[in-house]
Amino acid sequence: MSHTDSKPLRIAVGMSGGLDSSVAAALLMEQGHEVVGFTAHLWSEGSRCCSLGDAMRARQIAQFLGFEHYVIDAVDFFGERIVDAFVEEYARGRTPSPCVLCNQVIKFGLLLRDALELGCTHIATGHYARVERRPDGWHLLRGVDAKKDQSYFLHRLDQAQLGRVVFPLGGWTKEQATEYAKTHNLPVPLESESQDLCFVKEDGYAPFIESRRPDLKKEGAVVDSSGKVVGSHEGFFRFTVGQREGIGVSAADRLYVKEVHADSNVVVVGTREEVSTTRCVVGQVAWVAGKPPPDESRLNVRLRYRHSGAPCVVHLREGSSVEVEFDQPQFAVTPGQAAVFCDGDEVLGGGWIGGGEH
Repeated sequence: MSHTDSKPLRIAVGMSGGLDSSVAAALLMEQGHEVVGFTAHLWSEGSRCCSLGDAMRARQIAQFLGFEHYVIDAVDFFGERIVDAFVEEYARGRTPSPCVLCNQVIKFGLLLRDALELGCTHIATGHYARVERRPDGWHLLRGVDAKKDQSYFLHRLDQAQLGRVVFPLGGWTKEQATEYAKTHNLPVPLESESQDLCFVKEDGYAPFIESRRPDLKKEGAVVDSSGKVVGSHEGFFRFTVGQREGIGVSAADRLYVKEVHADSNVVVVGTREEVSTTRCVVGQVAWVAGKPPPDESRLNVRLRYRHSGAPCVVHLREGSSVEVEFDQPQFAVTPGQAAVFCDGDEVLGGGWIGGGEH
């Protein structure tokens, strides 16, 4: 059972000005729900989305479909909670997952709060994911379209949030959504996709980090797994675990970044085998059900967004951390990235590889 199986609701739709959220809004209107459009203005410094221009496009779509639309100024909040945290994670030698945090605190935090204040009972987005109500509570499921599934970014939503969330495209494929937009003449771009890092310009994250933390740009050593110096770098923040390009080291074997040490300004490189591991610690784990599964549960863990998942055993530890034991060695298990635990199509929860505060 989903939220929209019952009587018509007043639903806030988080709109980006793009195809997916616009189709979601149109579908809800078709189903007889009262739709209110919301767009968060998050960033202005040369961003590729979440700008005032995107808000204006969302307003045009709302006018086309015939519902009211609000723009929420969240630039300062977004800067403090998402952008500053992103920069500081890199400053600690980690590779952050800002989209996970943004969904938790902005889209299904700030926007949901404002929507409830304006009399809406639920919030909908264009995410390709599903929510189901079962006797034991709300369950988060992967989207039907495996190529577009976005449940990875939603794993930190809790029962209270899931109880207010609607994902109209969860059972659709991207091709179906595109065809719907065409046949209904929605004034949206049919080809372009939103960018994961909406606040970073096309020249990449490193110049962005450097502009905010120029103190991090300093020469350091590149060493192999034995500690031997094999090269140098101009800033550890330019590297992430598993990276091969841009290391600047010639060797008989292909080398990849194995570790990034912010405290000593050292980057460690190694062979693919050396950059693979059979275990990792995941900290600040949030479970969708509000409680963890039984200790030593056999699950599947996704170690990055495009990762297909790895069979594993999850060992519960004190507090909110777990130790993950993989069936097979996994390459580039990257501190700061989200590890998301699944059981079949169901997303059970997840946390941050290597622990850490977000």
